[in-house]
Formats: sequence, structure tokens, C-alpha cells
Amino acid sequence: MARPYSYDLHQKAVAAVLKGAKLVEVSELFGMSIRTVQRWLKIWSETGDYRPKQNDQKGHSAKLTDLERFRQFVEANPGLTQKEMGAILGVSHTTIGQALKKINFTRKKKHTLMKNKTKKSDNNLSR
Repeated sequence: MARPYSYDLHQKAVAAVLKGAKLVEVSELFGMSIRTVQRWLKIWSETGDYRPKQNDQKGHSAKLTDLERFRQFVEANPGLTQKEMGAILGVSHTTIGQALKKINFTRKKKHTLMKNKTKKSDNNLSR
């Protein structure tokens, strides 16, 4: 991903346009597109500063924000599938799976039970 332009470069480019230089000249001088200079001018005219808008959200917002409450729900309902949990909470089974991963909750079967069942079935085969 490309690095953002420096604040100093924002100032110089906008100052050059405000002093009367053409957008094409400024964009060629500083090695950027005309649209970039236009965008900086718009930000400067709206806010009086050259800084880009802050607090832009990265990614999507989480639908299950209270993970501790979700953990309690999962522990209280151990027999529910992810689809059933999603239907109760009003989210998709994918969201439930992601939230389970965040709280480090796994549904792995215990191997000791499987070994015991295997041994019993092996004994029946040997007779």
C-alpha cells in the first residue's frame, strides 16, 4: 500500500495554488494527480486545515460487541448449534463462529470417550 503524502507537502501544494499557480503545474511539480490537489483544496476550504479527515472506520463494525455476555450465553446453552445461536441473537452463524473464535471457545470432542468406544467395538470384533 502506498504511503500517504506528508502534512508538509499538503501545505506546500495548497499554498502554491493559493498564490496563483495552476493545478496542473502544482500536480506536476509535486508529482501527484490533479485530483489529489483538488481534494486538499476542498479540505482546506471546509476546515481551514490541510489534514485529512480522521476516524475513518477500518473494516466492519462488530455485531456482537459484549463478548463477556456472549461467553455467558454460550456457557448457558452448550447444546445449541451456531445456526441456532444466530437465530436467537439475530445474527448469522458466521458471526457466531467469529465471536466463538474471539473468546477462544472450541467444541472439540473429548478423545477419551472415543477411545473407550473404539476399544469396546474392537472387543466385539475379536469374538
